[in-house]
Amino acid sequence: MNNKCKILVLADVDKSTSEILKKGVDLANVVQGEIDFFCVKKPTDVVEKESQLSAMRSINKTFIETDNQIKKMINDVSVNSIPINHKISFGNLKDEIRYQIKETKPDIVLLGKRKSKILSFFGDNVINLILKEFNGTILIVSEENPLEAKEEISLGLLNNVNLSENRFMETLASYSNKPLKSFQINPVEKKISNPNNTVEFVFEGGDNTIKNVNNYLSKNKIDLLFLNREKETKSKIGGILNNLNCSLMVSN
Repeated sequence: MNNKCKILVLADVDKSTSEILKKGVDLANVVQGEIDFFCVKKPTDVVEKESQLSAMRSINKTFIETDNQIKKMINDVSVNSIPINHKISFGNLKDEIRYQIKETKPDIVLLGKRKSKILSFFGDNVINLILKEFNGTILIVSEENPLEAKEEISLGLLNNVNLSENRFMETLASYSNKPLKSFQINPVEKKISNPNNTVEFVFEGGDNTIKNVNNYLSKNKIDLLFLNREKETKSKIGGILNNLNCSLMVSN
């Protein structure tokens, strides 16, 4: 029986893809996982001519080129103990992502965040799609603040996050040798018990709250912020993702 954690990496093939895949390998190494790398392209971005024959030639050419690029990236970042499978698809981006999530049944979906955009080549609504279609853990890796799964990783909690309810967050927290930092906005609920060495920051809610939180995240050099999707609305999560510079892990 295969008990490995399944990580689905969603990415296009560009200059940032290798780094995103590397983060997937780092994470898989910590949580004892395996990786499915999925690249989806719009046919309209590939096909320039109207004839069916020309369209098929363009798609086949792009498939071969993309497949070779992905194989090279996998070879560059692979670790012997981390299986990496890959798949390329042409079609409607949201439909293909939705199908791939159902097909692979991942434990974690990993995607990249660039210049305050979530997977810009997918469009602004991809995170809402994933939140709707996927009940597991989501990891959004920031290109501005690269994430490395190592003992010196600095972790933060946004509002009430119960580490014991998410095995991946709990594993990463136990892996780090730095104190946790907790960032609380208008704390009114009963506090969740966190490790004794957790450092807490409290903020009043307002128009500039997320910007203030982001400043404190930067000052404290937070590499990865944990967020509980059940405590936040989807629209609020989108706003948080687009306004924070660090990588984020959204719990199920």
